[in-house]
Amino acid sequence: QVRLRESGGGSVQAGGSLRLACEGSGYTVSTYCMGWFRQVPGKEREEVALTDTNNNIIYADSVKGRFTISQFTISQDNAKNTLYLQMNSLKPEDTAMYFCVAEPGICYSYYGPKDYTYWGQGTQVTVSS
Repeated sequence: QVRLRESGGGSVQAGGSLRLACEGSGYTVSTYCMGWFRQVPGKEREEVALTDTNNNIIYADSVKGRFTISQFTISQDNAKNTLYLQMNSLKPEDTAMYFCVAEPGICYSYYGPKDYTYWGQGTQVTVSS
């Protein structure tokens, strides 16, 4: 049975950092498309970043610039079957519930929330100004 367990959320001040982790069980991380979505109450889930075994990395347009300057980094440790999201220079608008997702195979840029079979329960990130 595939399970995803997120950790690492919390409350920080603007400019602070958090590293989210998603530990997978029941499958091999390296054979799946894995990534992060986030959701603010009352709004739809928003993709943050995805990565797969082909080292494809897909960033949402809303955060792509922050990955470009390494404020956000997505990575995975196959030995630990764990996906990470390092977030630096956090802003209040990053406040959301962050969810880990997984889907067998490679990632496709046209995938939306409905295309992911497996979801974690989420970890809350709160950034205060």
